Amino acid sequence: MKLSSLPVLLLGSTRVLGFGFQQPILVAQALTLAADTPPSYRDELVSLHKSLVEIPSISNDENEVGNFLVDYLTARDFVVQLEFLPPPTNTSEPTKPRFNVVAWPGPDAHPSPKVLVTSHIDTVPPFIPYSQNGTSLDADTVIAGRGTVDAKASVAAQIIALQSLLESGRIAGAEDSVMLLYVVGEETLGDGMRYFSDTKGNMDPPLDIKAAIFGEPTEGRLVCGHKGIFGCDITVTGRAGHSGYPSLGKSANEVLMRGLVRVLDTDLGSSEEFGNTTINVGLLEGGVAANVIPEKATARIAGRVAIGPESDGGEIVAERLKEVLRSVDEEAFAFDCKYGYGVIKCDCDVEGFETTTVNYGTDVHNLEGNHTRYLYGPGTIFVAHGPDEAIKLGDMEKAVEDYKKLILHALES
Repeated sequence: MKLSSLPVLLLGSTRVLGFGFQQPILVAQALTLAADTPPSYRDELVSLHKSLVEIPSISNDENEVGNFLVDYLTARDFVVQLEFLPPPTNTSEPTKPRFNVVAWPGPDAHPSPKVLVTSHIDTVPPFIPYSQNGTSLDADTVIAGRGTVDAKASVAAQIIALQSLLESGRIAGAEDSVMLLYVVGEETLGDGMRYFSDTKGNMDPPLDIKAAIFGEPTEGRLVCGHKGIFGCDITVTGRAGHSGYPSLGKSANEVLMRGLVRVLDTDLGSSEEFGNTTINVGLLEGGVAANVIPEKATARIAGRVAIGPESDGGEIVAERLKEVLRSVDEEAFAFDCKYGYGVIKCDCDVEGFETTTVNYGTDVHNLEGNHTRYLYGPGTIFVAHGPDEAIKLGDMEKAVEDYKKLILHALES
């Protein structure tokens, strides 16, 4: 709202300053009113977000929320295509089909998108019902529930942002240059995005994406990069015996504990931008009884990698970890490592955005190709995956405006 549009509000009620200027005393009030004016899309944004969150979509059970998105986007004249993932082979139980949702502004059946706008529709367990504080909506309204932040806030804000650009005519002539992609499985294996990356949606002609905008909770800041990841299952073999005579056996538990402590005390790789590589010892198991020297012990760890290159930074750190453990006992350890990847660099040189780096993994690595990568979203990772997952409405509304800026920037680049 411009001050020039408020002649009635600013008439009268003035005071004379010492230098002869007249200052309207209601200017601040006018600006406050302007700031509190809700965006035209507020109700639609809240309704879409609510519908997404109310549908449980824990990884591997995303069918219902995917079908909701199909109906929502189709009703708004998007062309929608489902990309079905192969059914699982490790279970005999019947499962609902799993699919990615691919959509673009209609009516072109053969799009040629330049920009891909994407996030994920699966969540971690357990399901937490939707709730909202207060009875009226404003920027400080807090919305809680599983997926409100990670990542259904991004999904809702991205869709509303694209709808707003279409309705305003700001991408007139380039409507088919933007494609939406909502994938399954990001919270587990990344299988949804990896499948899309392999098939490129089975489009004809094949997709040639120039830029991809990924939605994750980044506190409304544009991410310059995030840590990589790797995982290892570690097995230690000792020698069983009577606990009264420790010298007659070899405690697998003791060897494993000493090794893990040395790993935690060792710099496995660090960088100025991403800090230290960190190790989480997620699972430990060993022994059969308190009075038996344990013969076997196992650990499952996850590492957040602070070094590159992207292609094999995870493997480099895993090999360093193995060296540390073998320095404790050269023969006792066996490893089954999933090497993952090194640090991920994203483009963050966009005017008007604060920037940051993050420690968590995303689908950015899983989409292969020579495209510019942007990572942005509303809400904070510090409440994601926890019992108090929640977001402010104002943060989602800011994200709508920021996604519009990112889409326009990507189209113009």
